[in-house]
Amino acid sequence: MAFSRFIPFLFIALWGSNAGAATPKPWEIGFQSAATPTMEGLTEMHNLLLVIIFVVGIFVALLLFYTLWRFSEKRNPIPSKVSHNTFIEIIWTLVPVLVLVVIGVPSLKLLFFSDKIENADLTIKVTGRQWYWTYEFPDYKIEFDSRMILDADLKPGQLRLLDVDNPVMVPVGKAVRLLLASDNVIHSFAVPSFGIKKDAVPGRLNETWFKVNKEGTYYGQCSELCGTKHGFMPIAVKVVSQEQFDDWVKNHKS
Repeated sequence: MAFSRFIPFLFIALWGSNAGAATPKPWEIGFQSAATPTMEGLTEMHNLLLVIIFVVGIFVALLLFYTLWRFSEKRNPIPSKVSHNTFIEIIWTLVPVLVLVVIGVPSLKLLFFSDKIENADLTIKVTGRQWYWTYEFPDYKIEFDSRMILDADLKPGQLRLLDVDNPVMVPVGKAVRLLLASDNVIHSFAVPSFGIKKDAVPGRLNETWFKVNKEGTYYGQCSELCGTKHGFMPIAVKVVSQEQFDDWVKNHKS
């Protein structure tokens, strides 16, 4: 295991967090388990940054303590009047530049990768409303609303504030393009396990995408302060086999 991957697992082990599910857990730190290539890239980027921050923080702390010890009044009663050191100035200029390059190159690659999909297997248009989501499958002429299940209507096994009456069904291993819009205020479509968070803006069509590699149910929520029921706009995506998806399409067409 690479060192950059070890640090997050160390923190998770120390705090007893369970980050291996598609839903949030009590006392959880760290990310939910990655379900898409985009989220895998985000996790790798986070781990890299964590290592860099850790190393820089330790180095600066040690340098500060050494400076306080070495140049205290007791050890250095007559201060040096040197104001410049060319070698040190070159070092403290080049090292941050190199750190930024190490951060910038993979982050730009990830940004371009997550921005747009050229050849999608499935397109879904998502419209944010007050306060629920409308999903449209243009290729199959399917459209439906998805609303949060109220506490009084929850069945055993269903999650409060997360489960919906009509979850989105998508086939596993397929690239899904999401077209996001809104008919009132700004909403934000966010699913942590997918590594996506995109605003739905009135009068504008935004785009994002995902490809889930494992079957299951994945949850998200509106992540924009869109109004009084902002906290009651959950997202539920069921990733199923191609055969189950085809059956779902037939049932919704009939």
